[in-house]
Amino acid sequence: MSIDTFKRQIPDYAKDLRVNLGNVLDVEQAGGMSQQQVWATALATAIASRNRELIKAITTDAAQHLDENWLNASRSAAAIMGMNNIYYRFVHMASNDEYVKLPAKLRMTVIGNPGIDKADFELLSLAVSAINGCGMCVDSHEQILKKNGVSVEIIQHAVRIASVIHAVAGVLDTHDVADLAHAA
Repeated sequence: MSIDTFKRQIPDYAKDLRVNLGNVLDVEQAGGMSQQQVWATALATAIASRNRELIKAITTDAAQHLDENWLNASRSAAAIMGMNNIYYRFVHMASNDEYVKLPAKLRMTVIGNPGIDKADFELLSLAVSAINGCGMCVDSHEQILKKNGVSVEIIQHAVRIASVIHAVAGVLDTHDVADLAHAA
């Protein structure tokens, strides 16, 4: 199923999300992001948002724009940030400063060799970190992106994609329950 077909599943009470989904995936409105960056960010954030139908729809369209390296990097960003965001959010939130001094002892070699440009992988990681709510990771990825000359417009658009994808996943995950409550 394509995104255009998928958007019809978004209920009318969330029609703003339907429009926003089309807008954030439009490269013309992407603040300077490349087509690969847009679709890879969409795929990584769809995976992070965990709605199977949305992941399938994004994957279908993303596969038309991304080669296997980009597809794997999107999957890798969602996977590694799923781990890192939990760990580093704990380190950041814990009142015990000793955790900051301890090595993570978690394998994360994909960050050093993601199969795509490292700055592009950082962009995907930032978007997933925004969904997962890790401020420490968001700050770290944003600083690396800025050092690599990535514009604030591109960074903002990656997070716009993440916010819309995550909201759409949430609506679809809860729509049946909302319908049941309304019928009662």
